[in-house]
Amino acid sequence: MQFEVWAPQADRVTLQCDGAARALERDPERDGWWTGEAEAGDGSRYGFALDDGPVLPDPRSRRQPDGPDGLSAVVDHGRYAWRAAWAGRGLPGAVLYELHVGTYTREGTLDAAAARLEHLVELGVTHVELMPLCPFPGRHGWGYDGVSPWAVHEPYGGPEALKRFVDRAHELGLAVVLDVVHNHLGPSGNYLPLFGPYFTDAYHTPWGSAVNLDGAGSDEVRAFLVGSALAWLRDYRVDGLRLDAVHALYDTRACHFLEELSAAVDALTAELGRPLFLIPESDLNDPRLITPRAEHGLGLHAQWNDDFHHALHTALTGESQGYYADFAHAPLAALAKTLTGGYFHDGTYSSFRRRHHGRPLDRARVAGHRLLGYSQTHDQVGNRAQGDRLAALLSPGLLACAATLVLASPFTPMLFMGEEWAAGTPWQYFTDHPDPELAEAVRRGRRREFAAHGWAEEDVPDPQDPKTRERSCLDWAEQEREPHARVLDWYRRLIALRHEQPDLTDPDLADTKVAYDEEARWLAFRRGDVRVAVNLAGEPAAIPLGTGRTEILAAWDPAATAPDADGLLHLPGESCVVLTQP
Repeated sequence: MQFEVWAPQADRVTLQCDGAARALERDPERDGWWTGEAEAGDGSRYGFALDDGPVLPDPRSRRQPDGPDGLSAVVDHGRYAWRAAWAGRGLPGAVLYELHVGTYTREGTLDAAAARLEHLVELGVTHVELMPLCPFPGRHGWGYDGVSPWAVHEPYGGPEALKRFVDRAHELGLAVVLDVVHNHLGPSGNYLPLFGPYFTDAYHTPWGSAVNLDGAGSDEVRAFLVGSALAWLRDYRVDGLRLDAVHALYDTRACHFLEELSAAVDALTAELGRPLFLIPESDLNDPRLITPRAEHGLGLHAQWNDDFHHALHTALTGESQGYYADFAHAPLAALAKTLTGGYFHDGTYSSFRRRHHGRPLDRARVAGHRLLGYSQTHDQVGNRAQGDRLAALLSPGLLACAATLVLASPFTPMLFMGEEWAAGTPWQYFTDHPDPELAEAVRRGRRREFAAHGWAEEDVPDPQDPKTRERSCLDWAEQEREPHARVLDWYRRLIALRHEQPDLTDPDLADTKVAYDEEARWLAFRRGDVRVAVNLAGEPAAIPLGTGRTEILAAWDPAATAPDADGLLHLPGESCVVLTQP
């Protein structure tokens, strides 16, 4: 078997494979690469020693059976016999569901999660988005401090379990999206700096030194990340990738890394004959992300839209701390702007940033499905001090309003696991660092962060306490009890309507028409012949919808009736309705 590694700073590289040592030779055609052959097969353990140093895992390791610090293992992807014949599923018309493998079930494995996928089919979900799966220290964690970006976390089940999960999802008609982190690697088990200039001190991120995308040696670093992305799509048959915090990918080269990545993914789409896509998370409000490369954009296929979330959250809760301050003055106006224009900050002044931010989307050229809309995500729940969901803050009626605004919006809707039944379990920040110094640093850092906002230390869950993860696991029995069962039924009805009514998946952002009353706290919008109205106030509202033939498609409160002779929809407090009015 051929082994190779990029180690441009080394004078000698030794391969250790199944207990035998072999010196590698410099590759005369590739600067900095070392190659050699050794007897090995699926499961063989190996690593590389640089000069006189210890044996290290392969930067391109496909498996880390003993965790980030152990030896790598050979993976023969040809051994898996795929069952599902899968033609792929693109984003138009999609409903996404964000899932964390370690807390979706108590078992916390990919196999256990796969056994619960029928629930998503019954719900009407089309795409399941898995939070990061790369190896990280310990057993439990969010996954954003992963290393070995070609491998699967062993406690989740390793490579074979991911293939079984994807296979089962495809058998059920579900596409699979994987969250990947290119902007940093975890602090523990990250050996890349010993191999080469994978990082640079020219820029800094919230997680430390930035990945080297534009300095000396960056050609190989970029190829490393692109290769990892393509491996998920090819070897594991994943359908799309969510790209974490791409605003932290600092790159001054004429061809940005994201443009290079999108070109590679589009080429793989053509090769495999099934749709593949990239969905970045970005704080920039820059439409160039989702503008085609032929039009001088970066060519990504969709993006998370936090502006919609922030406007919706502020309108529902009245919270105004942090970045919510930008939306708190007139939250319904902010919500209306995002529903019709995508971004709220499109060159406007941001009081949170104390500067102008963003630029407008061209609504005539950007389809609505290229923006993801949501009321909750792992970030927006887990980065709260106590990981409290909207269900802990709002009445069932307001939760129904939130679901209606997301699922009837012009965006691609995304749910966070458990929200569909108003899960009573929190989703808190948890870690399992074996290194006691790192564990204590994380614990103190978390509590110090929230102490600055008035939280008492004892009220901020200890990330290292196993109970923090246990509290965050979904309680599947809740679905059978009220008010959870009623909320679940409402989500199922709304998602069914989204699939049944072509107007609800119309990609034309400019076709969405919105009216609202900030003081009375109601908002209504029209998408083709479909009308949507929500009343966030505790008192009934009279909403002018106009006269004409009307059919109620779904109403949270049975007291909701069609508009009267004056065209007024009388909507009970904290309720919502979807109707047709040609």
